[in-house]
Amino acid sequence: MLLMQHGETIHSMLPWDIPWWMPDHAVFFGVLYLVLTTLGLGLACVLGKSFLDLRKELSGNEGH
Repeated sequence: MLLMQHGETIHSMLPWDIPWWMPDHAVFFGVLYLVLTTLGLGLACVLGKSFLDLRKELSGNEGH
C-alpha cells in the first residue's frame, strides 16, 4: 500500500487512498461515507422487514 504525500490528488475513493490530513477531503468523504452507511443500513432494514413479512404471510399467520 502506497501512502499519499502532501500535494497529491486522490487515487480512488477508498478510505486508504484519501488524504485525510486535508480538511476539505476529510469533511466531504466523512459525510459521503456517513450517508452511504445510513442508506445501506436503511435498505438492509427494509429488506429484512420485507423478508419477515413475506415469511409470516407464507406460513399462514397473517396477524391482522
